[in-house]
Amino acid sequence: MPGPAPRVALHFIGVQHRYGDAVAVAGVDLATRPGELVALLGPSGCGKTTLLRIVAGLLRQTAGQVRLGDQIVDALPTGERGVGIVFQNYALFPHMTVQANVAYGLRARGLGGPQVAQRVGEMLDLVHMDAFAGRYPRELSGGQQQRVALARTLAIRPQVLLLDEPFAALDKNLRLDMQIEIRRIQRELGITSLLVTHDQEEAMSMADRIAVMHAGRVEQFDTPEAVYDRPASLFVARFVGTANLLPGRLARSGDGFTLHCDSGGSFHLPVAAPCSREGQALLSVRPEHLALVPTGHGAPEAVVAMVLPLGPQHVVELTLPGGGTVKASLQRHGGGPAVAPGDRVGLALRPGAPAAVFLPEV
Repeated sequence: MPGPAPRVALHFIGVQHRYGDAVAVAGVDLATRPGELVALLGPSGCGKTTLLRIVAGLLRQTAGQVRLGDQIVDALPTGERGVGIVFQNYALFPHMTVQANVAYGLRARGLGGPQVAQRVGEMLDLVHMDAFAGRYPRELSGGQQQRVALARTLAIRPQVLLLDEPFAALDKNLRLDMQIEIRRIQRELGITSLLVTHDQEEAMSMADRIAVMHAGRVEQFDTPEAVYDRPASLFVARFVGTANLLPGRLARSGDGFTLHCDSGGSFHLPVAAPCSREGQALLSVRPEHLALVPTGHGAPEAVVAMVLPLGPQHVVELTLPGGGTVKASLQRHGGGPAVAPGDRVGLALRPGAPAAVFLPEV
């Protein structure tokens, strides 16, 4: 089997795009590493699909450059950029068999019969669809159609693989299977890949790094662990996962900081990031990073409002003085005190738990 295309890095350099007076992408600077899978994650309208279309050559940006390796590709048509695209709806030709669909791009590039047959066989074997070569798209399940679309895209040996919400049409169980399968193939081929998704679990499980986008800008570009544990902005903290936001006053204290909560009590923080300015602040804490402790000793206090079993965990909703609420996640077996609605408890950060501090919203 011939080797895959050489690994290349994908670079966005000051990329902007406007629709009239509306800004879809506002000065994006982003660089992937060769062979990594990067997810563009964000809500609808944040600019992630616009960036994907710019890379593919389906849309010309109004400013900035796109580079594949050392080559600026802005002036190249889609077919000459060395990119392959898997669309959300797969875009298979309904009148062609699986084999003919996968062969289409190869024949369009002028490859001969034996070469085409060999490459199609290799690709169908790669996606485990060789037994379905003679079938038509209407005879396939959604997951099978997706495998064929992937095989057709990879057959032309692109330098960059673009995945546009590829799992949106699949049910939950099949979606997980296909996420694992595409990640396996991507790693096996070592192909630089860009995944567009609004599903944070999808991005967290598949990507080497995630670019979280909001209003046309990249709010944070980092590993899934860093995005989750060390959000760089209040938007990232809110959008990725679940975050408790506790307003208070930040003050330096000995070897770290203390956040004096507006609702009473305080948290000691070894580090206050990304904001370490004294004064009013918002503390962001994930539910699994909160511990329930006895009241007293200056701990913020809350009343248990509801306890919901969720698999191996209990999700506890708590009401703060003044009416605010927070959530805590407790292991069901040996992971914390048993609590019931009406109990008064103290709140503490688990040892080593990350917490982020932000300036309050204006």
